[in-house]
Amino acid sequence: MEDIQITQRNSTVSETGESDQCRDLLSSLPKEKDWISCYMYLFQGFWCPPKEIHAVVSFQNNFQSCNTDTILVSMPKSGTTWLKALVFSIMNREKYQTPESPLNSFNPHDLVPFFEYRLYANNQVPDLSAFPSPRIFSTHVPYPSLPESIRNSTCRVVYICRNPLDNFISFWHFLSKARPERLGPLLLEEAFDSFCNGVVGFGPFFDHVLGYWKESLERPEKVLFLKFEDLKEDINSQMKSLAVFLGCPFSLEEERDGVIEDISKLCSLDSLKDIEANKRGKSIPYFENNTLFRRGEVGDWINYLTPEMVDRLNKITAQKLAGSGLEFKITSLDNNV
Repeated sequence: MEDIQITQRNSTVSETGESDQCRDLLSSLPKEKDWISCYMYLFQGFWCPPKEIHAVVSFQNNFQSCNTDTILVSMPKSGTTWLKALVFSIMNREKYQTPESPLNSFNPHDLVPFFEYRLYANNQVPDLSAFPSPRIFSTHVPYPSLPESIRNSTCRVVYICRNPLDNFISFWHFLSKARPERLGPLLLEEAFDSFCNGVVGFGPFFDHVLGYWKESLERPEKVLFLKFEDLKEDINSQMKSLAVFLGCPFSLEEERDGVIEDISKLCSLDSLKDIEANKRGKSIPYFENNTLFRRGEVGDWINYLTPEMVDRLNKITAQKLAGSGLEFKITSLDNNV
């Protein structure tokens, strides 16, 4: 794994990672109750925890994209870790055979770092020249808030989304484990109400998803839009399409030799769970690595949500997606939403 040189800016930073400038900014923003901290703030049209806002601003002001970069984007808990493993393996398959893959020793988030959680976190400005080309980075930032150098360059953006019912349940489980005990348990009903109202980290959910969906329709050579459910249904076909978009399609020889299947197995949830690096440590600050891997199933929402909850979110989904052409396959229901 490449080392990243990071410099510290001359600014006072609190223990929560907020600079003087950031605190001034926060005081001017609307806020709502957060799921794991005191508040989230409405910043540039999306809800963001305070410790990430300064990092996003630094990311916007300092990151210079190269045309060969690949940027992986998602709402939290949409298949981010899986996508990182897949893209890293596809793009580096000539460099690393599966048995020698860094994924056997490192968490995917160490190999494909987040802009807001690592590279620009805590008032840092990274020297990214150490990254070999083509570089792979990731973010949860909505499309309109990406740096101009990303939006205006020919770098590739790969976006993965998940149906809102499963996304909510996965997010709720994840943040329940990270929530400080002093705040008490994260009640399902309370979190669901916030999600439906759009108050969720890097959301509203539908604004985030539709921003990348529309861009993928207008610039398909720039933005590839993936669905978690499609990858679960036919991973090999989706990997082939992904490799073509990334500019490194699988050859017929590779297909015959089972390279696609090897990468798929290496990146599977079961395989990643068994890696020692994924059982300990924190590749993303504040979150234990072992909380990044839960069930990874489609339709798990049916075990938690009441019919009334499902009906409410399905109606919101239909309203938000109307006329967009975007649909989600909802397992256990007869029709798509």
